Amino acid sequence: MIIGFTYDLKDDYLAEGFSELEVAEFDTTETIFSIRDTLENLGHSVILVGNAKALLKRLAAGERWDLVFNICEGVKGFGREAQIPAILDVFELPYVFSDPLVMSLTLHKGFTKRIIRDLGIPTAPFEIVQHVADAESVELPFPLFVKPVAEGTGKGIGHDSKISDKAELIKVCRRLLSNFSQPVLVETFLPGREITVGIVGTGDSSRVIGMMEVLWKNSGISGIYSYHSKANYQGLIEYQVPESELYQRCAEVALASWKGLGCRDGGRIDLRLDAAGVPNFLEVNPLAGLNPVHSDLPILAGKAGIEFKELIDMILQSAMERVGAHK
Repeated sequence: MIIGFTYDLKDDYLAEGFSELEVAEFDTTETIFSIRDTLENLGHSVILVGNAKALLKRLAAGERWDLVFNICEGVKGFGREAQIPAILDVFELPYVFSDPLVMSLTLHKGFTKRIIRDLGIPTAPFEIVQHVADAESVELPFPLFVKPVAEGTGKGIGHDSKISDKAELIKVCRRLLSNFSQPVLVETFLPGREITVGIVGTGDSSRVIGMMEVLWKNSGISGIYSYHSKANYQGLIEYQVPESELYQRCAEVALASWKGLGCRDGGRIDLRLDAAGVPNFLEVNPLAGLNPVHSDLPILAGKAGIEFKELIDMILQSAMERVGAHK
């Protein structure tokens, strides 16, 4: 099979003047080459395509592939992760991972939580702050937790994300609205354990392949899974597989969320337990990081005995079965 490989290379955007924070979700050459080499080791021919603009140029020149392996995050707007899938839909080319609807919906954490809530899946009460004045009228009980509504990799999350009073809420919302030019999600703070769940498959074929709890090596640390802590996880965090009873309860919530949102092929669901120990939906990652060493999905898969090559093959097989492709 000939696979076109689309990605956003971090170094390319840094060379264009983007900041380190702006390119936090983009991939390094290490990740790109690891995925390419793995796909080739699985017996496929891989064409490195690049980002959305490079894809458009190649499609306009008449290039086509049997399947596209897409890990592009996109650059601007709530639909940025949907750009590649939308282009490929126009050209009727099959691809790995979710479609434009799912990619756009799930990037917006507030809209996603509305769907999850309507599905009857536990998720913390929340409000969406569009303007500073909205923060003044938030009626949720403290403590609260705030973050940009459409960022990944812990961007915009830090030691001040846990809010204890109205003045602090207004101050932090004002800063986030200014820095990220997007609404702020305000949620009831969940005090329990944090679990991330790996899923492979689509619809009724979806299955949990593993999960891990985020634990802090130093009990004095705030315990907020932020951009800083994710980037420096080896010194700050350790991961462990939850006990079987909690594992089962988290698996049920994660699978219901994955299927209810219409996600495809592979990704992660992040959960946190409330004060009663009930797993609550935090967010979904339908375009989860795939660095073989540092990304959560490969790490939790490894803890379940699934090597990186097998993980990539499982994701690829899901896409191939879904579109009726053959090796």
